[in-house]
Amino acid sequence: MYTKSEVSKTKQGFWTTFGAYMKPVPSAEGLRISWQNYKTGVKGIFFRMRVERDFASIGIEITYPDQEIQELLFGQFEQFKKLLENEIQESWEWRLLDRDETGKTVSVIESRLDHVNVMDQNDWPTIISFLKPRIISLDSFWANVKYGFEGLV
Repeated sequence: MYTKSEVSKTKQGFWTTFGAYMKPVPSAEGLRISWQNYKTGVKGIFFRMRVERDFASIGIEITYPDQEIQELLFGQFEQFKKLLENEIQESWEWRLLDRDETGKTVSVIESRLDHVNVMDQNDWPTIISFLKPRIISLDSFWANVKYGFEGLV
């Protein structure tokens, strides 16, 4: 069993390593970007990467507090589903009005890699190899569709 401090320190180490690995990669628009803290520029829409003791995941999280607007944003992503799948070259799980670990209502579009452990540094290359192409693809997708979300909220 790990202490909270050990888990926090190890995750921080992972994200530092991931950030250094991704630093030379420009955004789809050719700009410098903080990949691990990706900013979509649209309120309530986040690109989230998580690394835990039993999985890693990457996805789009819609957290807008008004459920009707959250549904509207999710619906807008559904309109772009084929573009997203073409860009990321796979199908992701879509969950409308789900609950996160704190009980908050969120909508999520994500991909998950099970059976990896951020606490095991031997798994880090596998996790990075999972996250890297997907966050780059999400960025490329977002560069093409973000205009479709700007006037919604």
